[in-house]
Amino acid sequence: MPKTLYNILVPVDFTAKNKWAISKAIELANTFHCNVHLVHVSSGALMPLLPLDMSMLMPSYDSADMTNARKKLENLRDIYSNHICGGGKLEISLLKGNPSQQLADYIQKFDMDLVVVGLARFNLLHRVLSTVSISRLARKTNVPVLTIRSSGLVSHFKKIVLPLTDNLPLHRIKLATMLARSFKSTVYLVSLRDEEKKEQNAASSIMDTTLEVIQSLSTIPVQCFWLEGKNLAKSTLEFSKRINADLIMANPLKEFHMPGWWNRITRKLLSYGSRIPVITDNRNNETISAS
Repeated sequence: MPKTLYNILVPVDFTAKNKWAISKAIELANTFHCNVHLVHVSSGALMPLLPLDMSMLMPSYDSADMTNARKKLENLRDIYSNHICGGGKLEISLLKGNPSQQLADYIQKFDMDLVVVGLARFNLLHRVLSTVSISRLARKTNVPVLTIRSSGLVSHFKKIVLPLTDNLPLHRIKLATMLARSFKSTVYLVSLRDEEKKEQNAASSIMDTTLEVIQSLSTIPVQCFWLEGKNLAKSTLEFSKRINADLIMANPLKEFHMPGWWNRITRKLLSYGSRIPVITDNRNNETISAS
């Protein structure tokens, strides 16, 4: 079981949403006494979807872009360094190349435990143009990705919702337990009720086993709920809103995609449809299927 966090990565592009991610990362760093890494990747492209590299047309553009980015990173370090207490420190790094690949390499090289990403207010534009794909990053690195909006800065993670599918997500269970123990939280286990009763026994087995695992790890309070509906992401989000949850633990599988044809086309994850912070964790190599 992960006992603590040591390194938190915040990808920055110097937009407003970075403030929310940095603030939440610092809050976590002060709780777990860990380091925060602010990383900017300069791709040289005019827009994320345009592969045109301006440095090929204007050699001076690349140098100017890197210099400007470094100054902005140093400014962020000056602003936020004093906010970290308890032994952690703030690191800044400037990289060049493909953002997704560079971030994945950095995560692996420096053993990041968590990535914190700020979400823009306009979901569609962010989904289409963002150079940091949450599901892709979670799949590629097996490191949890926490998405945060400005509304997610209100409180600590006092109510943590853990939706369950037909597998036992050991890593998500352990991560939820660690966070709940640190923040003195309650974990809410939720799963869809099978109206036809065909898979209800398997789902009940997963729910019971998850409860047993958590109770073997900690004495944190746990509550179990069966949700109505046909889409786990939608039902989980509705439940989380009703109880004023502070965090949802999900993964990038299809079960956590929001319903609707447009959402399927754009692969709208639960994290993009939620004003509540969501941790997307792809560590499925630690799962056990229901028997």
